[in-house]
Amino acid sequence: MEKTVLVAMSGGVDSSVCAHLLMEAGYDCQGCTMRLYRNGKGELCRSKVCCTLRDMDDAARVCSLLEIPFSAADLTGLFREKVVDKFVGVYESGGTPNPCIDCNRHLKFDAFLQEADRKGLWYMATGHYARVGYDRDLGRWVLRKAVDESKDQSYVLYMLTQEQLSRTLLPLGERRKEEIRELAQALGFPNAQKPDSQDICFVPDGDYAAFLEEYTGKTYPPGDFLDREGQVVGRHQGAVRYTVGQRRGLGLPMGERIYVVGKDMERNTVTVGPESALYSTVVWADEVNWIVPPTGPFRARAKTRYRMTEQPCAVYPQGEKVRVEFDAPQRAVTPGQALVLYDGDLVLGGGTILNENE
Repeated sequence: MEKTVLVAMSGGVDSSVCAHLLMEAGYDCQGCTMRLYRNGKGELCRSKVCCTLRDMDDAARVCSLLEIPFSAADLTGLFREKVVDKFVGVYESGGTPNPCIDCNRHLKFDAFLQEADRKGLWYMATGHYARVGYDRDLGRWVLRKAVDESKDQSYVLYMLTQEQLSRTLLPLGERRKEEIRELAQALGFPNAQKPDSQDICFVPDGDYAAFLEEYTGKTYPPGDFLDREGQVVGRHQGAVRYTVGQRRGLGLPMGERIYVVGKDMERNTVTVGPESALYSTVVWADEVNWIVPPTGPFRARAKTRYRMTEQPCAVYPQGEKVRVEFDAPQRAVTPGQALVLYDGDLVLGGGTILNENE
């Protein structure tokens, strides 16, 4: 059982090569695709996700080439509850969610690991670009950034527990993306040149406001744009349609570049101001998961969004929350996104960014 692994097969090139590398390393592999949608009347994203049927077919074809078993785990209900419903709730409360993190937390590294248990398999594996290992000095399983930092996905894996880390294999963490595509081509995989997914899977056209209205059946009403003094300066098309840091699409002739700097969902107002108003030094986060538990305040580097370079900061753990004071002000820190802490390439932990007054 120690060399058995359930590979999360998305139909993409990364998870396909992941399975091949594990087989080369002597693991007994099975492939499994998570079914997240149903394409019927009244079902989630019924007009947007037909491509997932192709993804499942691509995964099955690769498993056939590798001569390993293939199955599909129906996680549609859990996906709706833990990912999509939360996505809607965070937007309606004024935040900007990161559904990939919730999918990893509740599905890929929780429900999928339970699927491995049901099949009598010890490990699970994904095509994420990150590294997992046991640190003898720390006496803990740890998560590290990928060798290919341009593809590193450790930011969306900060929530992994010791149990999950101890049973997770991430063979792509030691490789570069170009190697993976070249290997897939050499192996004759049908998805060798398949583009990487860039959008939220259930909002593939990027129009999340239209998705919210279709999914909830609600119409989000117009309201007032306010300046920083609380004066009405225009009308917006519904507060859920705007995110902190947004400049385009405001339609406010105010004589200077202005940005969304805040929202009040109860009053349905959107506050705008100059770019200077977007910068903050202190950030709070809750739902914190510590991969390396702290013993007190410490120095680290932190990211507040996926595509940014970690910035130096002081970290003050406070129960289930954490307060971070950056050395330099950070632009457009957004409630609902993840705050992830690093020591070099080591992921220390992370949490969900709160509104400043929380």
